[in-house]
Amino acid sequence: MIQLKKIRLGLALLGTLLVAGCELDKFPLNGPEAGAFPQTEDEATMGLLGAYKGLTLLDAASTPILHVMDNITDIGYARPGNNYTSPITSSLTTDNALATKPWGVHYKTIARCHTVLDKLEDIKATMPEAAYNQLDAELRVIRAYCYSQLIELYGDVPLVLHTLGLHDSDVPRTPKAEIQQWIIDEMTAVADNLPVSQPQYGNVRVGSVVAYMLKARVALYSEQYEVAAEAAAKAIELSQGVFDLTPFDATMAYANQTHEAGEPSSANIFGYDGYANSKEWIWIAEYNQNISGNTHNQGYYMASRLGKGVCYWGPTQNFIDSFQAIDGLPIDQSPLYDVSNPFANRDPRLDLYCARPHARLMGIQFEPNTSFGKVNNYWPIIKGESDKPAQVANADATNAYRSFSGYLWRKHTDLKDYDLNSVNGVSDLDVGIFRYAELLLIYAEAKIEAGDMDASVYDVINKIRNRAGMPNLKPSLSQSELRTALRYERKVELCNDGLRWYDLRRWNIAPQVMNGYLYLNRAANPWTKNVLVRIDENYSPIYDQSEATKYFGTQEVVYKENKDELWPVPQAERDANKNLTQNPGY
Repeated sequence: MIQLKKIRLGLALLGTLLVAGCELDKFPLNGPEAGAFPQTEDEATMGLLGAYKGLTLLDAASTPILHVMDNITDIGYARPGNNYTSPITSSLTTDNALATKPWGVHYKTIARCHTVLDKLEDIKATMPEAAYNQLDAELRVIRAYCYSQLIELYGDVPLVLHTLGLHDSDVPRTPKAEIQQWIIDEMTAVADNLPVSQPQYGNVRVGSVVAYMLKARVALYSEQYEVAAEAAAKAIELSQGVFDLTPFDATMAYANQTHEAGEPSSANIFGYDGYANSKEWIWIAEYNQNISGNTHNQGYYMASRLGKGVCYWGPTQNFIDSFQAIDGLPIDQSPLYDVSNPFANRDPRLDLYCARPHARLMGIQFEPNTSFGKVNNYWPIIKGESDKPAQVANADATNAYRSFSGYLWRKHTDLKDYDLNSVNGVSDLDVGIFRYAELLLIYAEAKIEAGDMDASVYDVINKIRNRAGMPNLKPSLSQSELRTALRYERKVELCNDGLRWYDLRRWNIAPQVMNGYLYLNRAANPWTKNVLVRIDENYSPIYDQSEATKYFGTQEVVYKENKDELWPVPQAERDANKNLTQNPGY
C-alpha cells in the first residue's frame, strides 16, 4: 500500500520538476513572473504537487524541521553547536542557518502555489467546476499553512498573494494578527470545496479536515478560543469514520520493563506502518527515494551509536521527570515512584516515545553508563539466527559523540531504518504535519480557555490518556487544574512533533522555563529524590540546583523577553528588500 502510494504521487512530482522546475523554485520577493505555466488542468495539478513537495524541503542536519524544533526547547537537546545552542542561549544571529532557512523555504513553497494560482482562472473554463474549486482550495491551504509557520517564527512577515515581478518585490511586513485573521478567513472560504480526506494519496493531499484544523490551530494561537473550538469541533465531526487515534501495538507491554523483555515501539503510528495504515494521520509530508532530493537521513541523526547513528537529538532530564507515574500523579506526589528504579511504573509513553538506560533500542541494549562495557545485541534473535543475544562493545557509553543528554528519541524512528542508518544513509519515512491527537487537544484547550469546560473536554483528553493506559482525569476540575492537565498532555503526547517551541511562547512560560538550566544525564548516573523540589502547574520540574548538579550535567539557557519570542529576519532578505524591518534585539 505505501509503495503504491509513493509511486503514484512520486511520478507526478517528477513530472512537475521536469516541466516547471525553474518557475516553481523562484523566491516570491525577488523572482521573475512565471510565464505561461500552467496551461492545462494536468499542468496545474503538477504544479500543485510541486507545492506539496516544497513542504519536504525544510530540514536541519538532514532531519525534517518538525523533528528538530523540540530539541531547542526544555524537552529536547541537540548536539552542542552554533545552530542549536545559540537558540537556547539568546545568541542567534541574523545569518544563523537554522533561523534563516524557514523564511526562504516557506516563501519558496508559497511561490510554487502562486505559480499555479495566478493562472488558474485562465484555464477555469477547461475544467469541471468541482475540480477547479478543489485545486484552488488545496493550493490555498498549503499557502496558508506556510504563512502560519512564518508568523510564529518571525512575527510580522510580508503577506504576498501573487507572484511578484522584478520591480515590485520591496514588500513591507504585514502585522501578524492581520495574517492570522487572513488564514482563518481563507480556511473558512475553501474548506467546503475539499473532500473530507484524500486517502488515495495517503493523505498527502489535504481535505476539509485539514482546512478546519488549520483554522482551529491558528485561532487557538491567536486566542480566538470560541472560533478555535468551533473549527476543531467541525474537524472532529468530519473525522468520524475517517480519522481516529490508533491503539499502540503489542510492544506497549514492554514499557516500564528492561531490555530483556523486548523493545517498546510506537512505529505502528510514527513509523512506516503507521504512515501507511494508521487513521491518526490527517496530513502527511511524503518522502520518496525515487525522487531526487526527496529523502532525509533522520534515522541516522536520531539513532544511538550502536544503532548506526550519531545521537544528534535527545530528551532532557527535565522532560523525563515530567512523565507522570502510572497512577496519574506527578512523580513528586505518587507513592509508585521509586527513585532507585525511576523508569518503572511510569506513563508508558516515556518508553514508547523516549529511549532511556536499561531499555532496548534499535535491537540493542541501551546503556550510556561506562559500567556497562558490553551490552546485548538482540539482532541474532530478531533475524532468527540464534536464541541468544550477542555481546558487543558499548559505544553508547564510550564514543565522544554519544548522546549528550543521556536519552534518545524513540518516537519517529523505525526499526526498519536500522540497516539504512549511516553517514550515507537515506530514508523516505514520511513526516506527519497534522495528527488527530493534536486536533483533540486543540479542541480541549480552546474550550478550557473559553471557560466552556463541559464533558466533551474530559472525553477528548481521557481518550488520549486511555490509549496510553493512563487513568481518567478526576471529575469537576477547576479551569486552572484542567489547564495543567491539558498542558501535560500537549507536552507528553505531542513531544518531538515540533510544537513545544510555540507552546512555550504562546503560554508565556518561556521566560521561566528557558532561563536557568537544562539537566542532562549523559553518564546515566543514579540520583536521589533530593534533586527534585516539585512539579509546577505547567508540568515543569523544579530542581534543587546544588543537589542536582551532583548527579546531572547542565546546559545554561537564556531567554530575553522582547527578543526571543521571535527569530531574526534573515539579513540577506533585508539586503534585498529595504522595506523589511528587523525584529527587536537583533
